[in-house]
Amino acid sequence: MGEHGKTTFPQEVLDQWAGSGLDLPALFSAGHLGERMGVRVVEASADRVVGTMPVEGNTQPYGLLHGGASAVLAETLGSVGAMLHGGPSRIAVGVDLNCTHHRGVRSGLVTGVATPVHRGRTTATYEVVVTDEQDKRVCSARLTCVIRDAG
Repeated sequence: MGEHGKTTFPQEVLDQWAGSGLDLPALFSAGHLGERMGVRVVEASADRVVGTMPVEGNTQPYGLLHGGASAVLAETLGSVGAMLHGGPSRIAVGVDLNCTHHRGVRSGLVTGVATPVHRGRTTATYEVVVTDEQDKRVCSARLTCVIRDAG
């Protein structure tokens, strides 16, 4: 995602990951899929992850935001939160995602906000609320990740 440098991390996250040799904004992004879809992570901590995605280019044949696009945004944001919760020596892998689509969107930008429902030693679950530019809920999602040692 060409705008990696614009992700905001709290100082405690920067301190925790200092010396890891990892590019945090690149690691906590949507990767190649997210780049193609225009996903941008703008704020990231284990307590709250915020990202945006354009509707244009991510629509289904009726011209509405594709439900799968909302799912990509939700899984990206929840996974970033779970990875930050796990810390630099662990990885988070999504194992369950469900999405309820509430309304169609034809244009503009959608914003997703992921907040933790459960953060344990081996699993983390995040609720992700996707809204349109009028702050109307487009999608409610829940992602559960397994957290494992990186090695």
